[in-house]
Amino acid sequence: MAEQEQYEELARQLSAIGAVKRDMGRILPPDCPGGSAAVLTLLGHNGEMRMSRLAELLSVDMSVTSRHVAHVADRGWIERFPDPADKRSRILRLTVAGQEQLDELSLRTSRLLADRLSDWSDHEVGLLIALMGRLRESFGDCRATPRPPHPHATDATELTTRTPA
Repeated sequence: MAEQEQYEELARQLSAIGAVKRDMGRILPPDCPGGSAAVLTLLGHNGEMRMSRLAELLSVDMSVTSRHVAHVADRGWIERFPDPADKRSRILRLTVAGQEQLDELSLRTSRLLADRLSDWSDHEVGLLIALMGRLRESFGDCRATPRPPHPHATDATELTTRTPA
Protein backbone atom coordinates (compact mmCIF):
# COMPACT_ATOMS: atom_id res chain seq x y z
CA MET A 1 0.00 0.00 0.00
CA ALA A 2 1.21 3.52 -0.76
CA GLU A 3 2.52 5.78 1.98
CA GLN A 4 0.59 8.84 3.24
CA GLU A 5 3.04 11.17 1.45
CA GLN A 6 2.29 9.45 -1.85
CA TYR A 7 -1.45 9.97 -1.40
CA GLU A 8 -0.86 13.63 -0.54
CA GLU A 9 1.23 14.08 -3.68
CA LEU A 10 -1.41 12.26 -5.72
CA ALA A 11 -4.05 14.65 -4.37
CA ARG A 12 -1.88 17.62 -5.44
CA GLN A 13 -1.38 16.14 -8.90
CA LEU A 14 -5.10 15.44 -9.32
CA SER A 15 -5.96 19.03 -8.41
CA ALA A 16 -3.48 20.20 -11.04
CA ILE A 17 -5.54 18.33 -13.65
CA GLY A 18 -7.71 21.45 -13.68
CA ALA A 19 -5.02 23.17 -15.76
CA VAL A 20 -5.20 20.34 -18.30
CA LYS A 21 -8.99 20.59 -18.44
CA ARG A 22 -8.86 24.37 -18.87
CA ASP A 23 -6.39 24.01 -21.73
CA MET A 24 -8.65 21.43 -23.36
CA GLY A 25 -11.64 23.74 -22.88
CA ARG A 26 -9.87 26.51 -24.80
CA ILE A 27 -9.95 24.47 -28.00
CA LEU A 28 -13.74 24.13 -27.97
CA PRO A 29 -15.66 26.16 -30.55
CA PRO A 30 -17.47 29.18 -29.01
CA ASP A 31 -20.88 27.64 -29.71
CA CYS A 32 -19.94 24.33 -28.07
CA PRO A 33 -18.99 24.83 -24.41
CA GLY A 34 -17.82 21.97 -22.21
CA GLY A 35 -21.29 20.84 -21.14
CA SER A 36 -22.43 20.61 -24.75
CA ALA A 37 -19.27 18.74 -25.72
CA ALA A 38 -19.91 16.30 -22.87
CA VAL A 39 -23.47 15.66 -24.08
CA LEU A 40 -22.28 14.98 -27.62
CA THR A 41 -19.45 12.77 -26.40
CA LEU A 42 -21.70 10.65 -24.18
CA LEU A 43 -24.34 10.23 -26.88
CA GLY A 44 -21.66 9.38 -29.42
CA HIS A 45 -20.10 6.80 -27.11
CA ASN A 46 -23.24 5.29 -25.59
CA GLY A 47 -25.86 5.80 -28.29
CA GLU A 48 -29.34 7.14 -27.77
CA MET A 49 -30.57 7.39 -24.19
CA ARG A 50 -33.07 8.97 -21.86
CA MET A 51 -32.34 12.34 -20.35
CA SER A 52 -32.24 10.76 -16.87
CA ARG A 53 -29.41 8.45 -17.96
CA LEU A 54 -27.55 11.39 -19.49
CA ALA A 55 -27.87 13.31 -16.20
CA GLU A 56 -26.44 10.29 -14.38
CA LEU A 57 -23.51 10.04 -16.78
CA LEU A 58 -22.85 13.78 -16.57
CA SER A 59 -23.10 13.61 -12.75
CA VAL A 60 -25.34 16.68 -12.68
CA ASP A 61 -28.99 17.27 -11.85
CA MET A 62 -31.78 17.28 -14.41
CA SER A 63 -32.03 21.09 -14.60
CA VAL A 64 -28.37 21.37 -15.66
CA THR A 65 -28.80 18.46 -18.07
CA SER A 66 -31.89 20.13 -19.56
CA ARG A 67 -29.93 23.33 -20.24
CA HIS A 68 -27.13 21.41 -21.95
CA VAL A 69 -29.63 19.40 -24.00
CA ALA A 70 -31.54 22.53 -25.04
CA HIS A 71 -28.27 24.13 -26.18
CA VAL A 72 -27.26 21.21 -28.40
CA ALA A 73 -30.82 20.67 -29.66
CA ASP A 74 -31.09 24.36 -30.65
CA ARG A 75 -28.02 23.87 -32.84
CA GLY A 76 -29.48 20.76 -34.48
CA TRP A 77 -26.84 18.44 -32.98
CA ILE A 78 -29.34 16.14 -31.26
CA GLU A 79 -32.95 15.22 -31.64
CA ARG A 80 -35.41 14.51 -28.87
CA PHE A 81 -38.31 12.17 -29.33
CA PRO A 82 -40.84 10.46 -27.03
CA ASP A 83 -39.77 7.21 -25.42
CA PRO A 84 -42.10 4.52 -26.79
CA ALA A 85 -42.00 2.74 -23.42
CA ASP A 86 -42.84 5.90 -21.43
CA LYS A 87 -44.36 8.82 -23.35
CA ARG A 88 -43.41 11.22 -20.50
CA SER A 89 -39.71 10.56 -21.11
CA ARG A 90 -37.60 11.75 -24.02
CA ILE A 91 -34.95 9.81 -25.90
CA LEU A 92 -31.94 11.78 -27.09
CA ARG A 93 -30.05 10.91 -30.26
CA LEU A 94 -27.19 12.51 -32.19
CA THR A 95 -28.06 13.93 -35.58
CA VAL A 96 -25.73 13.87 -38.57
CA ALA A 97 -24.75 17.47 -37.71
CA GLY A 98 -24.12 16.37 -34.12
CA GLN A 99 -21.87 13.55 -35.27
CA GLU A 100 -19.97 16.01 -37.45
CA GLN A 101 -19.55 18.36 -34.48
CA LEU A 102 -18.40 15.44 -32.31
CA ASP A 103 -15.89 14.40 -34.98
CA GLU A 104 -14.52 17.96 -35.03
CA LEU A 105 -14.25 18.01 -31.22
CA SER A 106 -12.46 14.67 -31.27
CA LEU A 107 -10.02 15.89 -33.90
CA ARG A 108 -9.26 19.08 -31.93
CA THR A 109 -8.76 17.11 -28.72
CA SER A 110 -6.53 14.52 -30.37
CA ARG A 111 -4.39 17.24 -31.94
CA LEU A 112 -4.01 19.05 -28.62
CA LEU A 113 -3.03 15.85 -26.80
CA ALA A 114 -0.62 14.89 -29.57
CA ASP A 115 0.98 18.31 -29.32
CA ARG A 116 1.22 18.41 -25.51
CA LEU A 117 2.41 14.79 -25.23
CA SER A 118 4.74 14.85 -28.24
CA ASP A 119 7.73 14.02 -26.04
CA TRP A 120 5.95 11.00 -24.48
CA SER A 121 6.51 7.51 -25.85
CA ASP A 122 3.61 5.36 -27.03
CA HIS A 123 4.29 3.19 -24.00
CA GLU A 124 3.97 6.16 -21.61
CA VAL A 125 0.70 7.27 -23.22
CA GLY A 126 -0.57 3.71 -22.93
CA LEU A 127 0.35 3.57 -19.25
CA LEU A 128 -1.47 6.84 -18.63
CA ILE A 129 -4.58 5.51 -20.37
CA ALA A 130 -4.49 2.28 -18.37
CA LEU A 131 -3.90 4.01 -15.04
CA MET A 132 -6.56 6.66 -15.60
CA GLY A 133 -9.06 3.96 -16.53
CA ARG A 134 -8.16 2.03 -13.42
CA LEU A 135 -8.49 5.17 -11.28
CA ARG A 136 -11.97 5.81 -12.68
CA GLU A 137 -12.99 2.23 -11.96
CA SER A 138 -11.70 2.54 -8.39
CA PHE A 139 -14.01 5.50 -7.88
CA GLY A 140 -16.98 3.68 -9.41
CA ASP A 141 -17.38 6.05 -12.36
CA CYS A 142 -20.64 5.09 -14.07
CA ARG A 143 -19.13 6.34 -17.36
CA ALA A 144 -16.20 3.95 -17.18
CA THR A 145 -16.66 1.19 -19.70
CA PRO A 146 -14.22 -1.60 -20.37
CA ARG A 147 -12.10 -0.78 -23.38
CA PRO A 148 -9.42 -2.78 -25.06
CA PRO A 149 -5.99 -1.93 -23.69
CA HIS A 150 -3.82 0.57 -25.53
CA PRO A 151 -1.44 -1.43 -27.77
CA HIS A 152 1.61 -0.05 -25.97
CA ALA A 153 0.23 -0.21 -22.45
CA THR A 154 1.41 -2.55 -19.77
CA ASP A 155 -1.56 -4.12 -18.00
CA ALA A 156 -2.47 -1.65 -15.24
CA THR A 157 -2.61 -4.45 -12.68
CA GLU A 158 1.06 -5.17 -13.37
CA LEU A 159 1.93 -1.58 -12.57
CA THR A 160 1.47 -2.10 -8.87
CA THR A 161 4.48 -4.39 -8.81
CA ARG A 162 6.69 -2.34 -11.12
CA THR A 163 8.82 0.64 -10.29
CA PRO A 164 9.12 3.53 -12.72
CA ALA A 165 12.15 3.49 -14.99
